[in-house]
Amino acid sequence: MLGIVNVPSGVWIDERGVIIRPPETASPRRPAFLDREIPLDATPRQRALVEAVRNLRIDAETYLAALRDWVAHGSTSVYALPPDVVIERSRPRSRDEALAAAHFELGQHLHRSGDSVAAIPHFRAAHRLDPANWTYKRQAWSFVDPGQGANDVYDGDWLSDVLAIGPENYYPALDMEPPSAHEKRGG
Repeated sequence: MLGIVNVPSGVWIDERGVIIRPPETASPRRPAFLDREIPLDATPRQRALVEAVRNLRIDAETYLAALRDWVAHGSTSVYALPPDVVIERSRPRSRDEALAAAHFELGQHLHRSGDSVAAIPHFRAAHRLDPANWTYKRQAWSFVDPGQGANDVYDGDWLSDVLAIGPENYYPALDMEPPSAHEKRGG
């Protein structure tokens, strides 16, 4: 929905219902898990998980400062983007991604209705059609293993997939660089 492919994400919508910033990584504070110590008795997988999590790119301070500026200044905030910049920064949805969304919703419905087995092909289709969507992956993995580890039902798992792309790429970098005055005017 709205192009969100991972959580936490935020979309800024003003009082008129106009999107001021498209979906982007939105941590409300520095997550405690970034500072987690590795237990002495940790398994190799647990050690790898903690190391991967420590390397996730999360910039809560920058995001919160921008959000507070928008709350204080409204549409005159340097972080409130004009419509053309919102569109430019928005993630377009291809036909495959739209079909993946439909499969994911059907899988969710089937799972909630108690037919988890019938949900599996739909979650697999969502993963295949939109492989960059972490929400789809994490939801299905969690149904099989709350730790989102390797399983016999779905390809991949959280740790393997994160290591494949690099933990620093799990959350896209925030683009809180205010548009130039020229961009703000729309010309």
